[in-house]
Amino acid sequence: MSGDKFWENYLREQLNSKNHNASLHLAIFVEPYLQYILEGMKTIESRFSVKRSVPYNAIDKGDIIVMKKSGGPVLGICYVSEAWFYKLNRHSWHSLKKEYKKALCAHEPEFWNSRKNAAFATLIKIDKVKSISPLMCNKKDRRGWVILQKGKIQGGLL
Repeated sequence: MSGDKFWENYLREQLNSKNHNASLHLAIFVEPYLQYILEGMKTIESRFSVKRSVPYNAIDKGDIIVMKKSGGPVLGICYVSEAWFYKLNRHSWHSLKKEYKKALCAHEPEFWNSRKNAAFATLIKIDKVKSISPLMCNKKDRRGWVILQKGKIQGGLL
């Protein structure tokens, strides 16, 4: 994160302080959504699921997300400035569509149709998005979200 004052300071603070407990997450993204985030068009990430699964109730303000392209390398990092969790029903679906469509870059009906069977939703407001040089990640399973480090972040991000 050399040259980026926010990331240099934040990561150093997390590595050196006993009082900071940011978790580190690896999120897998498909296009065009990863590019929308890296370009600053998409400011809220969403994850929908049929059953409770990460990041539902497992991400919080101050956490860090490392962003990996599906089938490709890690291409970015971002800061979680807020997170909301929903048990979905008719009212919450309507509210999500109305309130967050633009921030999610979810203008196409297929975005919502492909998630219509979900019972849970996590919305994550992201900030301090930073593109990084492609970094290969040896992840072979199908999980779209992995908590790499719960609580105190340790080792090698600087």
